[in-house]
Amino acid sequence: MDIKVSQDTIIVFDLDDTLYNELDYLKSAYRSIALLLERDNWKPLYSRMLALYRSKVNVFEFLAANYHIEVRKLIEIYRNHSPNIELFEGVVELFEEIKYRGGKIGIITDGRSATQKAKIESLGISKYLDKIVVSEELGSEKPDVANFKAIERELFGDSYYYIADNLKKDFIAPNLLGWTSVALIDNGKNIHFDAHNYMTGDYQPKEYIININDIRII
Repeated sequence: MDIKVSQDTIIVFDLDDTLYNELDYLKSAYRSIALLLERDNWKPLYSRMLALYRSKVNVFEFLAANYHIEVRKLIEIYRNHSPNIELFEGVVELFEEIKYRGGKIGIITDGRSATQKAKIESLGISKYLDKIVVSEELGSEKPDVANFKAIERELFGDSYYYIADNLKKDFIAPNLLGWTSVALIDNGKNIHFDAHNYMTGDYQPKEYIININDIRII
């Protein structure tokens, strides 16, 4: 899809499973936990954790029962580790083209502030961002329109775009506000994969793309 960008264009992105695969964050956290619990032979435990996750077994309950560590501590490590994650192909080039043409870039993401900002730091995109909205800081989560109005209050423009992945919650609010909503289709690795339940009405985006490279800035 083509997006005409000027200084009055605001393009906002979701974070998890939109700019990178959230599964990679999970794997990064699991590796940190496995290294803590089995420093000298962590790979078998890491492999088991991934297999348990894919089998829909509660990994943290398994670890708590077998390694005498509290689930609370495991959640803390998961949320606060230094993530090793990578942007989808084409994200940097897209951001640079938007900025070159005078557009502004925002992030609206649900989650804890420290966790989400650590992801942004690991991805190396802070320098491109004009506004970051994290649900914990605002006290509301998508699909609440408050998260999107927070962007409008600080980034003034005549056209707003929201590019995200989760049909359940991502597009209701921007559609209500007259934004152009764009869904990045699941690449087969998304944490949330129930889009088939939300293919009608207000849940629907205005556009679909296969990958970030489908966006052309003009």
